[in-house]
Amino acid sequence: MNKPVRKVVIAGGGTAGWVCAAALSSQLGDLLNIVLVESEDIGTVGVGEASIPPMRNFHRLIGVDEQQFMAATGATFKLGIAFENWARDGDRYIHSFGKTGKETWMADFQHFWLRAREQGFGGEFGEYCVEHEAAREGKFAASSNGSLNYAYHLDATRYAAFLRTKSESEGVTRIEGKIQQVHLNPDSGYIESLEMASGESVDADLFIDCTGFRGLLIEEALHTGYEDWSHWLPCDSALAVQTESVGPPPPYTLSSAHDSGWRWRIPLQHRVGNGLVYCSRYSSDEAARDRLLSSIEGKPLTEPRLIRFRTGRRRQTWNKNCVAVGLSSGFVEPLESTSIHLIMISMTRLIQLFPFDGITPSLVSHYNRIAKDELEKIRDFIILHYHATERSDSPFWRHCSNMSIPESLQERIALFREQGHAYQAPNELFRLDSWVQVMLGQRINPERYHPIVRAMGDERLKKTLDDFRRQVSLGVEKLPPHGAFVEEYCRER
Repeated sequence: MNKPVRKVVIAGGGTAGWVCAAALSSQLGDLLNIVLVESEDIGTVGVGEASIPPMRNFHRLIGVDEQQFMAATGATFKLGIAFENWARDGDRYIHSFGKTGKETWMADFQHFWLRAREQGFGGEFGEYCVEHEAAREGKFAASSNGSLNYAYHLDATRYAAFLRTKSESEGVTRIEGKIQQVHLNPDSGYIESLEMASGESVDADLFIDCTGFRGLLIEEALHTGYEDWSHWLPCDSALAVQTESVGPPPPYTLSSAHDSGWRWRIPLQHRVGNGLVYCSRYSSDEAARDRLLSSIEGKPLTEPRLIRFRTGRRRQTWNKNCVAVGLSSGFVEPLESTSIHLIMISMTRLIQLFPFDGITPSLVSHYNRIAKDELEKIRDFIILHYHATERSDSPFWRHCSNMSIPESLQERIALFREQGHAYQAPNELFRLDSWVQVMLGQRINPERYHPIVRAMGDERLKKTLDDFRRQVSLGVEKLPPHGAFVEEYCRER
């Protein structure tokens, strides 16, 4: 079946659906008929309220004004994630979005820092990164020269509404209703149409499944299959609750480990998003609820909402004429705030490879190979946080520290521990700086560094690092408090 694609139907709204609609309408709206079908019965889940820096590039692509978006969604800025109690109970480190220090073509910055630390004059690793220190001191400013690398905390419900308004103004048709049945072509197995509870039939050439964990099209209709990763990422439950703000919002997400998982705190302008992620084998729902409510600051605005999930991925992200986007395509939990990014990169890739002249096996295979490789690299980065721990205070952490891990991650950890080397692989989201910050934060201490750094001489090395640290300190000192900047720049409407 190789007919031209002129009509696209997006099944499901929420963040995933309306990101898809906004991307397609802004880039291909003159070439396609785009329809979005949504209903509360479709069963989407939306707790992703933290993002990572590539979101800014996506917004530039689709023509989103930053100040308008932030005011409409009650957004704040995010310079990284603060991790508490992960390697040991009482530990704290920040995975920031910035570049740390300065490298040479032969050796990355961590090698120079390791030498300095060995000689007794290297400061904390984060002291050589502006974003790290600004986050730690609660400061922020956006500027035209783009001196800080940042992302956002945002209200997911308001964000979907914001993108809906934009998409509909660009020609997207919205249909409200429940999908009663998915009709397949008896010969090709392609999806032909969605039968609505109202009796209406919605046909298309290409369908995008944004129906959440359920996977109404990609799984229930096409039986694509699911690759389970819960043996590496055992958490399977989360509770989410919103609370009143009790102070100025810090420019970072908080991720604090507990004895059977971790909890998040995401500060917005008008409230705080809180959640507790846990493994049901090691904690009851009641105990998790009590833990969450006892750890929050501020009055609850909602009742805790229970979410069940299974980490893993669809065996094919694109199957026949259906592309799964968001939770319908897979899930690696929100520890590094990758959920919204995966939606956006899925759509960017689809637009680049859009099958105007028809869907072909080579195109589908290529798309699936990239999506698989990308998600597996993110999976490894998430597993790193759990496995590289010295905690043995609970059955959960003993399981994580002793579990087998993917060979690809084993090699990365060994390379860093034995030689001090880290890298960003092709088509990989997380940069070298991210791998180094998290591995050091998780107490993976390299046994050696690149010998070339000795050629610099310790006196020159000390002066270089002192100068760099001073520049960072002076740069951060000039920044205003994050809350004050947000109030002036993008106060919510």
